[in-house]
Amino acid sequence: MATAQAQVDSKWWSGGKSPFNVEYGKLMMWYFLMSDAFTFGAFLISYGTIRFSQNYWPDPNEVFNALPFTGHANLPLAFVSLMTFVLIVSSVTMVLAVHAGHHNDKKGVIKWMIWTVIGGIAFLGCQAWEWTHLITGDHAVLINGEIKHIGTTVTMNPWGPHVTIPGQEGHISTPGPVAFGGYFFGITGFHGFHVLSGVVINIVMLIMAWNGTFERKGHYLMIEKAGLYWHFVDLVWVFVFLCFYLI
Repeated sequence: MATAQAQVDSKWWSGGKSPFNVEYGKLMMWYFLMSDAFTFGAFLISYGTIRFSQNYWPDPNEVFNALPFTGHANLPLAFVSLMTFVLIVSSVTMVLAVHAGHHNDKKGVIKWMIWTVIGGIAFLGCQAWEWTHLITGDHAVLINGEIKHIGTTVTMNPWGPHVTIPGQEGHISTPGPVAFGGYFFGITGFHGFHVLSGVVINIVMLIMAWNGTFERKGHYLMIEKAGLYWHFVDLVWVFVFLCFYLI
């Protein structure tokens, strides 16, 4: 009687398919992504608090209006739109890699993982160019009654309110909120680190697929886990894009 009771008590779920009927590694990846989402959320909430507590904030159409090989053409948000497109396409290729893995298609997995890695590297290259352009930018700014030429860093922000100098045509900028550079480089850099980590993970997955590791295991679950991380990185970029480039 005691044995029967113990058997009944040990059966925790009897309502059909268990809600925890998921592979352990995939469940742990979801836990990690959830905790990482809280981290990004805290950063963006902090940014929003500072952003809307200021009387003035840089206009994204003015800050992000450059495009490589176009000189001084005014093309607001063109480059970041290209970056976003590249990252979205890499997410699509990752979906195709996971789909190929479900069908044990080794060649398909290798092909689409290569394109995913290329997309990630292209995005990082674009971000490196954007950072370099902002940091080394030569902007005339009126500081303490003198015109100085500065770039955008964590301690200097040339994107402040415009003023008119008597006897001089046009207008000139004054220093903007210092917090802009710190939050921009901090949050986009943190996201860029995630992209870099994802590229490294995807390269490892590509090598494993190339060497037939998943074929010997009989499944491509690791590709699916890497895909979850990559899609998360793409999703976070949507919120970063919204906060810094659109609002």
